[in-house]
Amino acid sequence: MVAPPSRRGLRRDSFGQRWLNHHDKNAFAGASSVGGGMITPLGEIAGSIFLHDLTLGYERHPAVHHLSGGFAAGSLTAVVGPNGAGKSTLLKGMMGLLRPLAGRVDWRGTIARHAAYLPQQAELERDFPITVEGVVSLGLWHQLGLWRPLTASLRKQVQEALATVGLASFAKREVSSLSGGQFQRMLFARMILQGASVILLDEPFTAIDHRTIEDLLAVMDRLHREGRTVVAVLHDLDLVRHRFPQTLLLARELVAWGPTADVLTTNNLKRAQALQEAWDEQAPVCARGAA
Repeated sequence: MVAPPSRRGLRRDSFGQRWLNHHDKNAFAGASSVGGGMITPLGEIAGSIFLHDLTLGYERHPAVHHLSGGFAAGSLTAVVGPNGAGKSTLLKGMMGLLRPLAGRVDWRGTIARHAAYLPQQAELERDFPITVEGVVSLGLWHQLGLWRPLTASLRKQVQEALATVGLASFAKREVSSLSGGQFQRMLFARMILQGASVILLDEPFTAIDHRTIEDLLAVMDRLHREGRTVVAVLHDLDLVRHRFPQTLLLARELVAWGPTADVLTTNNLKRAQALQEAWDEQAPVCARGAA
């Protein structure tokens, strides 16, 4: 067993938001076990992410309760569940933005310092005076540092990323002038440049038009084919059934985790809703799984 993870979290960019992702050399470490619910078995794969009896919450009240399981390296997983089921909280806990009340997150291999996290649009400032090119170039900060200017070669990479998401002519536009769909395209372009091994997306397709959803799904699929691990919080179950081979169904605690067809059954969805409706917001952290 190695030392527990550092809790330094994510760097902040000029928007005052956690947009520059964690590339420090500290990593979540240790060995984890998998248990509870319906779990797809995982081997000792370098680059996997394991959750070990993970409980996350706010002011000692749990929002995610004793969750154990694992994301295989190179997997494509949707995280679904009723409103308030702890889905966004889970991603924040995985990224180290929220300290566990109990349990731990274990990153295998070296991927913890190569994770990209895209929070919900509502959590991001949009009125900072910066151009689209400026935001997208932040994806190169691990090559540039925070203050070095773009070289011609790196500027070309920014242009190629913008072209990939359909924003080739938007480089000099102010971020504040973008529509919701254009704003999300810009964030995906930045994510392309980060070269992250793991990508965590929190409701990436909410409140944007159908064409943008399809274009960004194509980008996501390409990143997954390149061997990246992708975890996305989603509400559209039809989209999940058609595009995500693995699903985690959460209702503050684990309902099911595995192949999507096995997880998104009528019985499991009813159970998730019943668990969520019965949840006591003021319940203390229970002692289940405590050493």
